[in-house]
Order: sequence, then C-alpha cells, then structure tokens
Amino acid sequence: MRTKSQKQNKINVVTLGCSKNVYDSEVLMGQLRANEKEVVHEEEGNVVVINTCGFIANAKEESVNTILEYVQKKEAGEVDKVFVTGCLSERYKPDLQKEIPNVDEYFGTSELPNLLKALGADYKHELIGERLTTTPKNYAYLKIAEGCDRPCSFCAIPIMRGKHKSTPIEDLVTEAEKLAAKGVKELILIAQDLTYYGLDLYKKRNLAELLQALVKVEGIEWIRLHYAFPTGFPLDVLDVMKEEPKICNYLDIPLQHISDSILKSMRRGTTQAKTTKLLKEFRAAVPEMAIRTTLIVGYPGETEEDFQTLKEWVAEMRFERLGCFTYSHEENTHAYTLEDDVPEEVKQERANEIMELQSQISWELNQEKIGQTFRCIIDRKEGTYFVGRTEFDSPDVDNEVLIDASKYYLKQGEFANIKITDAADFDLYGEPV
Repeated sequence: MRTKSQKQNKINVVTLGCSKNVYDSEVLMGQLRANEKEVVHEEEGNVVVINTCGFIANAKEESVNTILEYVQKKEAGEVDKVFVTGCLSERYKPDLQKEIPNVDEYFGTSELPNLLKALGADYKHELIGERLTTTPKNYAYLKIAEGCDRPCSFCAIPIMRGKHKSTPIEDLVTEAEKLAAKGVKELILIAQDLTYYGLDLYKKRNLAELLQALVKVEGIEWIRLHYAFPTGFPLDVLDVMKEEPKICNYLDIPLQHISDSILKSMRRGTTQAKTTKLLKEFRAAVPEMAIRTTLIVGYPGETEEDFQTLKEWVAEMRFERLGCFTYSHEENTHAYTLEDDVPEEVKQERANEIMELQSQISWELNQEKIGQTFRCIIDRKEGTYFVGRTEFDSPDVDNEVLIDASKYYLKQGEFANIKITDAADFDLYGEPV
C-alpha cells in the first residue's frame, strides 16, 4: 500500500503547448512563490500541475499522454497529487473527468484563483507582472491580450480562451520594467492576435502606442512581434518599427493559405490579392523586415490546384521563415461540419513539399548573409557551440547562429557582433568581431 510522502510539498509545473501557455505557467509559479510555496518547472516534485494544450490532434495526444504518465506515477506512489489546467482541460473537462478520474482536479484556462486554492495558496491581485520566468534570462514572453474574436473556421482557440481581452498599457509597462530589472533584454509580444490589441479598451487598434510605451523601458533592447493577423493590420506599426531601433525588424503573421476558395472557407476575411498587397506594403515600408508565416495544408476541399497555387505563391513570396502544418479536424469548429476529405498521407506529402521548397529558399537567403556582421543575442551554450540569434530570429522556431566555443568565449545573455562565415538551410555559422 502506498504511503503519502512525508516531505514538504514541492510543486512541479509541467508546460505543454505554445508560448501563451509558458506565460500562464510563469504567472502561476509567480503566485505560488509569493505564497512561499516551493515550486519547480519540469523537475521532480510530489505535487504536479500539468498545463495542457488542446489546439490540434498532436498537441491533444501529447497532453493526454502526459496526464496518463503522471497518473501512473501517482498510482505507483511516486507523486501525491496531480492537477490539470490549460486548454485541453477547458475544452474537454467532462470527458477527461470520466476517462481519467484519478486526476485530483481539472481547471479551465480562467480558473487560476481556484487552482491556487487547491494548491493551498491565495490569488494575490497586487502581483501584476510578477512571474517566475522559465525562459533563458535574456528573453521573456509578454502576453498583451487573451482570447480571440476572429471567426477562423479551423480554430478552437475562442472555445478555449474566450473573447479578446487586452491588458492595459500601464500594466504591460509595469511588467516590462520588472522583467528588465531581472536582466531580460528581449520582449516577445504574444497574443492570439496582436493586431486586435486595444480595440476593447481604447476603441481603436493600439499596438503602435503600446510599442511606443514599451521602447521607453530601460534595459529592454529588443521587442519582437508574434502572431499578427492579416485582416485590418494597423499600418502605423510599420512606422514605429522603422523609427524605433528597439523594435526588431521581424513579424510573425500566420497566413494559413492563399487560394481564394480555401481562404473563404477558412473565414479569413481576405484574398490572395489583398494578402500579397499587404506583404508588399511591409517590404516597401521596412525593406529589411524578416517575415515569418505558418500555413495549413490538407484543409477540407483543398484540391491539387489549390495546393499548387499555394506552392507557387510561397516560391514567389520568399518568406524568410515559414512553418507548415497539416489540417487537424477539430470538433465544435465551423470546419468540423465539412468533410475531412484530404487523405492523411496527401496532407503529409503536401507539408513536406512546402518545407522542402522553404528549405531551399532559406538556404539561398542565408548564403547572402555570408561575410555580413550581425548583432546577436547569445542564448546558451550547447555542446561545442555558443548559440545566438539575430534580430530576424525568434527562439525555438527560427534560425540560430553557431559560434565555435573551443575558439571563442561569449557571455550568455549578452549581445555580440558576429560575422557570418558559413550558412546552411536553417543555421548560420560565425565568429565574433
């Protein structure tokens, strides 16, 4: 018979899914620390909180497997309690309670005070911007809004995260100041949709004004924009990007597809012509901007002709960064009423074709960088290399700059000027100058 461990409760927070979840875990950990709880991130602990992802099939499967893994540990007496929070829990709580009853309690995305209570802690309202960051000390995510009002047919995020809700500018500045005081040099702005920022609070799209407030924060040297939406993009953001050296010449704008019939079915509110025009405006306003996008292949009704249209457009646009996903048929979304008629192997072949094409584009663009010098932030040391990034690269998803650690010494978390000496599809090699 298992016995309860006698040790002081150590709470292990396990994070799955996107940067928004990383942020939520950090807020939870900050609250626990303020309640004088011992808390760790993805290490050993006798109380486990799993922050799940419920976005697409692969992510859901990983979340369920992680829950099962810790439930087994609980049954074997290796952990005492297992709590589950996040998007999967928000979306499927009744099913999960029925299928995996040995979890102590399930919480949705907006139930932080209740989760804290279950962990023997109080929710402290005064802790605006207090987080226990889990990223390398030089960068941190700054979530500027929660939820989404967009009607995209394939997406379950509004079900899990609710309506769009902006965080006031003064609160975000406070949070940025606290991060800067801890040594954070790069802020990565995240939201389900950055371009909607401020519509609810200020009755206008207010991303540019937020950026102007954040650049004044001392110690912050780079501000990076993630997850913009192409419809209604506030073009005054480009002026701020051009004028303010702290704003990275970088934009993550998930475009999903380009065939007009697919865009219409996806309810994206745009067309191939409008999207192409917008990208040309970006390039004209900020010629050195790196544009990252993500695409979905295998959406219901995607014909070979639709796919070829997409492929030709990717070749024409030459995105600096691109990721491609296969369509996932999600219940309670508008697209779920359509027949998921593209076979899995065709979806995979199409994704591979896009990524092969992108690999070639990336290689060609990287060759042009040989001989140039870039200001890089040094994130970490891995094996025999120091690993850095230019302003055109976001952590975990983009290119990295590798510097031979047997020849050169660089300080992690600091900036260095690196001359590029060689380049592969997705990595650059360089030496300090």
